[in-house]
Amino acid sequence: MRLAVFASGGGSNFQSIIDAVQRGDLPQTELGLCVSNKPQAGALQRAATHNIPTAVLRADAFDAEAAYTDALLDVLQTHRIDFVALAGYMRKVPSAVVAAYADRMVNIHPSLLPAFGGQGLYGRRVHKAVLAAGVRWTGATVHLVDDDYDTGPIVVQEPVIVEQADTPETLAARVLQTEHRLYPQALRLFAEGRVRIVGRTVQIAPPAS
Repeated sequence: MRLAVFASGGGSNFQSIIDAVQRGDLPQTELGLCVSNKPQAGALQRAATHNIPTAVLRADAFDAEAAYTDALLDVLQTHRIDFVALAGYMRKVPSAVVAAYADRMVNIHPSLLPAFGGQGLYGRRVHKAVLAAGVRWTGATVHLVDDDYDTGPIVVQEPVIVEQADTPETLAARVLQTEHRLYPQALRLFAEGRVRIVGRTVQIAPPAS
């Protein structure tokens, strides 16, 4: 599996994927590209440190959405990417790119979807909404990407307890620790060919004996 990671920020989830590959916990996986829409994204520096190719593509640098879409598809093809992981990528992926990587593009979200997902719910906003709702559990979800926000079929989830004294920052820190563990595990399922999508249900086969 030749993987591209899309990131707009510091890239801590990207780093967890890099570390998993280097440890041998992500077999049959090669990091082929880091894509960002932010020239100063920390994820790009992480990629450079590990000799991973990078590409910066900003939609506002193109005359039309179609040209931006074509540029994204071209850079993915040039780097022979066959799977995409979104890791804090703060722009909606064009529909044509989602279609080209149907069932081969995933995202990680800091809640137990479908709760606390959708347009505008990202980062600290998610944790603030969780605390405001008074729920006892939150968590992290890896899901397939479709044409809407956070609505694709769920691959894996892991719960995180909400403590009475939590702030958005303390809750975010614990959820992020879970994300760092969960995302490489989810990607490994795809690398090993254990994922089967049936409608909106993801079926996971047991590991080979």
